[in-house]
Amino acid sequence: MKNFIIIIGLCFLFPKILFAQEKETDTITPKDLTEVIVIGKKAQLYQKQAKPLATIDEYLQQSTKIDMIRRGSYAWEPMINNMPTERTLVTIDGMRIFGACTDKMDPITSYVEVSNLSEATLKSGQQGACHGATIGGSVDLQRNRAGFSNLGWNAAVNTGFETNSKQKIVGSAINYANNSFYIDTDFMFRDAENYTAGNGQEVLFSQFRKFNISSTSGFSFDKNKLLEGSIIYDKATDVGYPALPMDVSLAEALITSLKFEYVPESSPIENWETKIYYNTITHKMDDTKRPSVPIHMDMPGWSDTFGFYSKTKGTLRNHHFIADLNSFYNRSVAEMTMYPADSNEKLMFMYTWPDVKTLYTALFLEDNIALNCHSSLKFSTSLGNHFNEVASELGLESLRIFYPNMKASKNRILPSVSSNYSFDENGFSYGFGLAYGQRAPSVSEGYGFYLFNSFDTYDYIGNPELKNENSLETSVSMGYKTQKWSAKMSASYFHISNYIVGKPDASLVPMTIGASGVKIYTALDYATIFNTDLNLEYQFSDFIQWKGQLVYSYGKDFENQNLPFISPLRYFSSLNFKKEKFLSSIAVQGNATQTQFSPFYGEDRTPSYAILNFDAGYSLDFEKVKCGLKAGVENILDTYYSTFSDWNNIPRKGRNFFLNVSFSF
Repeated sequence: MKNFIIIIGLCFLFPKILFAQEKETDTITPKDLTEVIVIGKKAQLYQKQAKPLATIDEYLQQSTKIDMIRRGSYAWEPMINNMPTERTLVTIDGMRIFGACTDKMDPITSYVEVSNLSEATLKSGQQGACHGATIGGSVDLQRNRAGFSNLGWNAAVNTGFETNSKQKIVGSAINYANNSFYIDTDFMFRDAENYTAGNGQEVLFSQFRKFNISSTSGFSFDKNKLLEGSIIYDKATDVGYPALPMDVSLAEALITSLKFEYVPESSPIENWETKIYYNTITHKMDDTKRPSVPIHMDMPGWSDTFGFYSKTKGTLRNHHFIADLNSFYNRSVAEMTMYPADSNEKLMFMYTWPDVKTLYTALFLEDNIALNCHSSLKFSTSLGNHFNEVASELGLESLRIFYPNMKASKNRILPSVSSNYSFDENGFSYGFGLAYGQRAPSVSEGYGFYLFNSFDTYDYIGNPELKNENSLETSVSMGYKTQKWSAKMSASYFHISNYIVGKPDASLVPMTIGASGVKIYTALDYATIFNTDLNLEYQFSDFIQWKGQLVYSYGKDFENQNLPFISPLRYFSSLNFKKEKFLSSIAVQGNATQTQFSPFYGEDRTPSYAILNFDAGYSLDFEKVKCGLKAGVENILDTYYSTFSDWNNIPRKGRNFFLNVSFSF
């Protein structure tokens, strides 16, 4: 730790030495190497994506730094740098939102749709600390905005169908914009039946139905002042999870915000943005449609979050700075009621999340210094205060069975600091970063009560006495680009101390029928995770382009045990053709055999696989209407396969034909 502090200190002194030697200062804006996954505007979806009306989960998998844990056809859990949601952040337009399901059936990505999303901004490691305390990084899902213009009214209609699962997709959008007002509205509905795997076998309980309504409206009451309100309402019903013992009868979210934005004139402050927001999530697990249930259970959960942030961006000579004060208050409650087969016996009730209240406040500062026209040095730091309180007396007394001296509340200080150097000249670029950060245990890790994990078949109990998990990370990137081709390689290494995992306690008896035992969350001395990826592109001609990706990851704990859900070698290659209004692509993707799996954490080996996909599209322009047609087939060879991140080895879809038709007016 002392050595790390010395390194960071030297990094802060380094630019001062450089400035002392320079006679002139270049004020060119430094380039931010943050990865952005562009989804595209509503009217251009069919032109930009192989499958325009795919789910958000499928879009995010385009990134080499994101994998998805899949428990069914709907609502996959994103992993950043091979770390699950406890160690990462997902926000919508900068808003903190927390799921209401103890089994992670409702990740934040499930509450947005491709038709109302413009891009997903991925920040690796501590560069994502602008949104809160994190270890692996963050993804901010940014929604479409028309902005102020003279476009007037425009509308769009999206329809789609997929043969495997018989998924029906219908969506629409109506937008209006003038020089002082705009409004974007969007609706999307999806309905899918059970899908079939590559061997033609039906995967039961993989159906889902959902709709999403989104609206954003802005008003300029002065030439440099904006007031914007937004709302998202998302409701999913009859959602099956074939990898889990329970399904979902309801997943419902209401997400609202009000933003004020001010753009000063002739000032070092370029932009000042303040947003207040509120969101509420309701989630109900259901096993009534499952055969041979030993004991029926109701497992509802609720999550309510109030928050705000006030962010300032500006430029002072060669310094491009950001200051962000952010805070949220969250209340998470989950309960379980068990109904004995004998109606004369009493119901059994307990809190699985004992009404945990969290208050977090942090100040984030960033300075991106343009050293010259080719290089920059970026520093960021944040300091957060994290406060937890168990509000339920019954839940508190339940946890005191295991922790007799446990207090109802706990306060933690969460620091973060990072430094990144980047260089870009004549097509050649490279970067290097050092960072340190901490996170608090999640609600489940700190206060969960008999949470059943169907992956390793253990009940889990939280530990309020856990220390902060902290990470020391390094990152490096290198790239070269010409008119014909580009190549970029990046790597990151995380040394995570007090690494939080569940460990078996033989003295405890499980609550769940058929469970292998009970695990209590504890902290390992440390764990290490290494990730590296290579992205390649080559332009054969004006019409033909090739893209390739190669990703490798490695994870071990301090006893040299493999960590679970670490991606084996995976690859992607596509050949794309585009000429005038016609475009087409053929792609292959796959994983090598998983050699470094983790039996200790309940994981088994997954074999290698490769699948072949094809798509083609054409755009038609009428007098006032644009039409986009896109058709394709996924898994052409009907391969039966399962990946390392498929919960309990549930197979993925077999051959699937899709057709998407979009109209814009």
